[in-house]
Amino acid sequence: MDLDYSSEELAFRDEVRGWLRENLPADLRRKVESYGALSKDELLRWHRILADKGWIAPAWPIEWGGTSWNVVQRYIFEEECGYAAAPPLIPFGLAMCAPVLFKFGTEDQKKRFLPRIYRGDDFWCQGYSEPSSGSDLASLRTAAVRDGDRYVVNGQKTWTTLAHMADWIFCLVRTDSALDMKQEGISFLLIDMKTPGITVRPLRLMDGGHEVNEVFFDDVRVPAANLVFEEGKGWTVAKYLLGYERMNTGRIGASKRELERLKELAAREMKNGKPLLAVGGSGGPTIVTGVLQVMLDVLDFHLGPGVAVDLPRIHEQAAPETVIVEEKMPAQTTSALTQMGYRLRMVPMLGAVGALKTEPGKLKGAADARKGGTASGY
Repeated sequence: MDLDYSSEELAFRDEVRGWLRENLPADLRRKVESYGALSKDELLRWHRILADKGWIAPAWPIEWGGTSWNVVQRYIFEEECGYAAAPPLIPFGLAMCAPVLFKFGTEDQKKRFLPRIYRGDDFWCQGYSEPSSGSDLASLRTAAVRDGDRYVVNGQKTWTTLAHMADWIFCLVRTDSALDMKQEGISFLLIDMKTPGITVRPLRLMDGGHEVNEVFFDDVRVPAANLVFEEGKGWTVAKYLLGYERMNTGRIGASKRELERLKELAAREMKNGKPLLAVGGSGGPTIVTGVLQVMLDVLDFHLGPGVAVDLPRIHEQAAPETVIVEEKMPAQTTSALTQMGYRLRMVPMLGAVGALKTEPGKLKGAADARKGGTASGY
């Protein structure tokens, strides 16, 4: 596996980085960096800036506004946005409902909803979990009964992210409760949040923030034209959507930005006359080892399953930006560590590290590190 970008990919990265530098509003960047709560207007302001550029939905088909970028370019774009502290793109419309409509929606549904999702005219949320149906989602009880050209919906959803901002909700509902398998008889409805009978109540987080909600449906009348795919086949749609939902949790660029802040903090703050980055506990690992562990966790997510990342073969040193690694370290790991900004000192095997000369501000041998109370590995 070669993690190095090609010259074309590097040029693309520079283009994205330069555009972000010029077009990401400073007030939005500062708010993201300071962990401020973004309003709906602020989230949509950034959405529409990207839409005007044509970069809001890179993975969409070209005829619907996609960019035709390959998967590496899409990754670079997402990473650079996160690293630049751009506001997140709320995935419920762009990356969850839209793929469902491309796969299962009617032409009328595509023409009605997709352009509005692209422009940011409609803000979406997801109606899956219920008070008694979380991990066992198929046990959901919110009911939708057909009444002429409408469905009448009654029930409750919970932990509904950003429902208080949403214009629309895509919702799993039970349209047939008489079937033996609980995965059957579930349907996928698109519901206007302004419909009479919908009540949204906040669920306050531990820090007092308002992100998630309860949503109540009391005799909510939904046009039958808002049914996606077939009645009773919503579980098929739900499984397809969940594949896209999982792809929105990595946030590699934002994670790298936060890790850089952690490194800067640990290098600046002092304990016993030394930077925290170089201080270890009694026989325990130094902070740099912990930072490396988190970085490699991010790397492991970035590389995907099946790629070995072996932290015990990485040794922290007094110089925060330098690590000693064995020559047999996997190439993808050493390449990624270099991209993260670390200088690498390659040795044939860890036993040779103790013979390295120790000088002030230079690499510190593993044997000396042990005497100083730092860990040589886990």
